[in-house]
Amino acid sequence: MIHTVHLDDCYVDVRNLLSELHHYKQGVCFENTVTESVVPEGYMTGKEFRKRAFVKVNTFCDKHGIL
Repeated sequence: MIHTVHLDDCYVDVRNLLSELHHYKQGVCFENTVTESVVPEGYMTGKEFRKRAFVKVNTFCDKHGIL
């Protein structure tokens, strides 16, 4: 049976628990959502952020006669 658990690692007790769990070679798997290709809802990739920022900066500069 597999259980999905969400832990907030800003708490000391949780950090100790995580460090203990990392010692197990079998039966424990950690998923890293950063390395997965699926972007969680409400977030964007760094590439998309840079693209939107570039458009916004250019729009602002055009609107205010800068550059």
